[in-house]
Amino acid sequence: MKEKILVIEDEVKISRVISLELEYGGYEVNCAETGRIGLEKALRESWDLILLDVMLPELSGIEVLRRIRTTDSHTPIILLTARDTIPDKVMGLDQGANDYITKPFEIEELLARIRASIRSSQLQKDESNESTEEEALSVDDLTVHIETRIITRSGREISLTPREFDLLVYLMKHKNQVVNREKIILNVWGDNFFGETSVVDVYIRYLRKKIDEGFSYPLIHTIRGVGYSIKERQV
Repeated sequence: MKEKILVIEDEVKISRVISLELEYGGYEVNCAETGRIGLEKALRESWDLILLDVMLPELSGIEVLRRIRTTDSHTPIILLTARDTIPDKVMGLDQGANDYITKPFEIEELLARIRASIRSSQLQKDESNESTEEEALSVDDLTVHIETRIITRSGREISLTPREFDLLVYLMKHKNQVVNREKIILNVWGDNFFGETSVVDVYIRYLRKKIDEGFSYPLIHTIRGVGYSIKERQV
């Protein structure tokens, strides 16, 4: 069965070129030219990957991404961005995008990223089917329920974005260990991520604001020159 890709892009020429290349590569392709239509298609059917332009009429790509991720945290989504939209890239990753590619791009690079994203997604599904996930992870008074994605600390419920959740789970699975940025990128963003490792520092700051601020002691620690660790309180 052919893998299905949804292309949400308002520039007809770009959309047409991408569609032709994908169809030639053996994919089944469907297109949408507005954010609203793209969102409807994204939610109505199952897709192996979604290509999503950031600048769209009716609904922005970031808003489309946000709404998709409220019900679907698994479908790989690659953002198509303009060269000068760094805030959109950061916001897109924060809302759960798997990767981004900057316009203008070479079609070969886009195809390579698509293959990598689909491959990574399939591996995650296979691993999920083969293994039984822990019902809950705990570090001191912080608890994360994997299936329900409910996070509490000292009984207080905490809300995280999909990427923040994945980062927290990775740190908790390696509690009391030091993990460097490269390992975090590989295991949280995947081997198809082509951005800078400094994105890890940004997300650690996000996590600290939600996990540590307002509590009597921090759980997330920086090991200068090495990486990060989530540690239980020493008594």
